[in-house]
Amino acid sequence: MIHLNNTLSQCFLSCRLIHDFLSMAPFADYLDSMYYSRFLQWKWLEREPITKNTFRQYRVLGKGGFGEVITNKCPPPPISPRAIKKRKGESMALNEKQILEKVNSRFVVSLAYAYETKDALCLVLTLMNGGDLKFHIYHMGEAGFDEKRAVFYAAEICCGLEDLHRERIVYRDLKPENILLDDHGHIRISDLGLAVHVPEGQTIKGRVGTVGYMAPEVVKNERYTFSPDWWALGCLLYEMIQGQSPFQQRKKKIKREEVERLVKEVEEEYSSKVSEDAKSLCKMLLAKDPNERLGCQGDGATEVKAHPIFRSINFKRLAAGMLEAPFIPDPQAIYCKDVLDIEQFSTVKGVELEPKDDSFYSKVSTGSIPIPWQNEMIDTECFKELNILNLDGTVPPDLDWRGQPSPPPKQGLLQRLFGRQVRFPHILLLFICSVFAPRHYCLFH
Repeated sequence: MIHLNNTLSQCFLSCRLIHDFLSMAPFADYLDSMYYSRFLQWKWLEREPITKNTFRQYRVLGKGGFGEVITNKCPPPPISPRAIKKRKGESMALNEKQILEKVNSRFVVSLAYAYETKDALCLVLTLMNGGDLKFHIYHMGEAGFDEKRAVFYAAEICCGLEDLHRERIVYRDLKPENILLDDHGHIRISDLGLAVHVPEGQTIKGRVGTVGYMAPEVVKNERYTFSPDWWALGCLLYEMIQGQSPFQQRKKKIKREEVERLVKEVEEEYSSKVSEDAKSLCKMLLAKDPNERLGCQGDGATEVKAHPIFRSINFKRLAAGMLEAPFIPDPQAIYCKDVLDIEQFSTVKGVELEPKDDSFYSKVSTGSIPIPWQNEMIDTECFKELNILNLDGTVPPDLDWRGQPSPPPKQGLLQRLFGRQVRFPHILLLFICSVFAPRHYCLFH
């Protein structure tokens, strides 16, 4: 162990030396340079106030108990704000906003902006044009998917849960309507209003979720950490292949108490549509005892990924977005409600806000979220249009890609005589170049 610690210490020695060096004269030079001025310009743009006038509304995509989802456009790309009624969904909106700020995952919806109107709190998310899994399971021909497609979605959901659990966030509301498809057929987990942070070494308690997808320990109001999410993944995989939920049939009314009894006491049934591998994974995820459930043995998502059903999935390529989805949504198809639904939701009248309300809403209405905003500027190349040029319209030196970097300042006699000489590895040169080179995207990281 001592040898290992010494090895790790040596591995990061060069990094510490580089950090110490850059924190002195190079950083002072950076603060005096044109690049720091450009950085301040972009931070100013990032912090500009966001209001409803920033966006143009197009149509309603869906509605829930406390809010609606509308497709909007702000210069590209299109986005989908969720409008949540004040006086009803405040705590859930703030909770979702704070959690989305912490998570930067390819498999979880990305929060780009947050603002408020007179009647609503608005969370602006990346538009997911492909509809939700519930629509695709039940409204695209015969109910359910072929196993290859279901396994692909299960793998991406597993990666999304892994990213949430890494931040010690338990989702608690995994179900088909909360899994959205993008234009390329990849999924993202959405609607994190019931998600909650689990402190290290602690457990939580709460009977929250959707009937039929809540784990036995949730139904029994027992304490838990991340086990309910793996149970719900088992329910979802079963539903994607079987074409119905494991504990309740679609369009058949069953009392909540009866569904909860089935969840606690009855084993799910499988038809010939479910392969042995799929049945094995579902049974392991749907273990009644969370201590025996796959994903709850100490290694989380790693346990689930190791199941034989995922033998054809390269999870590293999947996490990098390099695998093609088995189904690509039709760009001409519309997976949303009628355009006439717009504006019917946000018509709350007679709401009077108190000072404590203003304090609360200010926590939600914070404008741009840094990382998604910066990624948007890079992906859309908006920085080319937003960069401020000289007063005469000429390109300043830090934006002139044809220009040559100015020579380093000459050292004085004392610096040459007494300056500290440190030999750094080649990584130092690369690091300094990435900081000082005239490349716009360096300012965003």
